[in-house]
Amino acid sequence: MTMITFIQENTRFTNRVVGVAIDQGRVLLHQFEGDDFWALPGGRAELLEPAIATLRREMAEELNIDVEVERLLWTVENFFEYRGMEHHELGLYFLMRVPADWSQRSAAGSFLGDEHGKPLVFQWFPLETLSTLRLYPSFLINGLRHLPPAPQHMVHTDL
Repeated sequence: MTMITFIQENTRFTNRVVGVAIDQGRVLLHQFEGDDFWALPGGRAELLEPAIATLRREMAEELNIDVEVERLLWTVENFFEYRGMEHHELGLYFLMRVPADWSQRSAAGSFLGDEHGKPLVFQWFPLETLSTLRLYPSFLINGLRHLPPAPQHMVHTDL
């Protein structure tokens, strides 16, 4: 399949599907090894792939788990700079549930996942400590503590 991403000059557009896993007052975040910030797990959608299928595929690829997708939280037009390139990202953020018997569900420290051969570092963080992290998009610092009761559309910039 073809990922929904294209580059024009110094700008990259991506259609990203994101999973919000909250369990025992903690949220699951990840980062590429060497990055100095955290983000929610997820990945790029493929052409003709429904968003929920994208999220399930990404969690199976990165963490080798089957997640239950509960509901859409946010549709986010996200603008940011990363590795010298401007990004325009259309993100669909879904509340998801990890399997009750997943061994990493109760992990106290970090653990590794995989993104096409590149190590991803995953870790559960207590919701009350998010303000101490570099978390992007930054609206999540408060947003994850107060999930919307119905889907919300947002335009967000972190530059």
